[in-house]
Amino acid sequence: MSVLGASQSADDVRTAAIAANLDDARAAIAAAARDAGRDPAEITLVAVTKTWPAQDVTRLFGLGVRDFGENKAQELTQKVNDCNLPADAATPIRWHFVGQLQRNKAKLVAPHVAMVHSVDRAKLITALDTAMAAVDRESLRCLIQINLDEQRVPGRAGVLPAEAAALADQVAAADHLEIAGVMGVAPHTDSLDDTKRAFDRLWRASQQIADQHPAATVISAGMSGDFAPAIAAGATHVRLGAVLLGERRIGEVTSEPGGGFPPRPVQCKSRE
Repeated sequence: MSVLGASQSADDVRTAAIAANLDDARAAIAAAARDAGRDPAEITLVAVTKTWPAQDVTRLFGLGVRDFGENKAQELTQKVNDCNLPADAATPIRWHFVGQLQRNKAKLVAPHVAMVHSVDRAKLITALDTAMAAVDRESLRCLIQINLDEQRVPGRAGVLPAEAAALADQVAAADHLEIAGVMGVAPHTDSLDDTKRAFDRLWRASQQIADQHPAATVISAGMSGDFAPAIAAGATHVRLGAVLLGERRIGEVTSEPGGGFPPRPVQCKSRE
């Protein structure tokens, strides 16, 4: 069971509900890994906290979570400033940018994130490299976002699998960036078989990139509704939001088939 941090009261209803959801998520991830013949320790849970307040980040941090995902640059920077986290934590927080990033916002995320999951065009690579050159930190790990639809769907981000290797080469050639692997979002479908085929396409693309860049082993795939087939297909990072924090305030939950579980209701007073 998760242990509440010293600053979190046992009668904090929201913290207790999040803790229970987190225990369920960790157990389900471990079960999916074992079913796939994998070590659960290979799987990193990225808590997607977009639209939720900084207090929820602090709660999850106190429960042992260290990887957090945001999809908007301004919200990310605000949460970095607002989170009340211990400065002397043995394992510091790691921020992941998981949404579509505009080139002019690269300078906002560069000082803070450990990994950008959504690199999908050459101009963004240039913008991130330029932004990183202006900050005093190590190279930024980048994932190539791959479009997993069998046919192009308007508004869906990511490059075609055939285009991913060339983009990975460009990341690797940048002075301040590191190619770390791939990311994908399964198509909107009620078919588990379609979901499995999509994640298989992602795995094959990851292998093509890893053949040229052996350190690029990250596969970011799987959300609240489809993390089990993602893990079966080799995912190293799963991005979970709804099953940890409850339904999104703005109706953003993606409910894909094949592995999610319903979250406990999480009580929240407006935005706290």
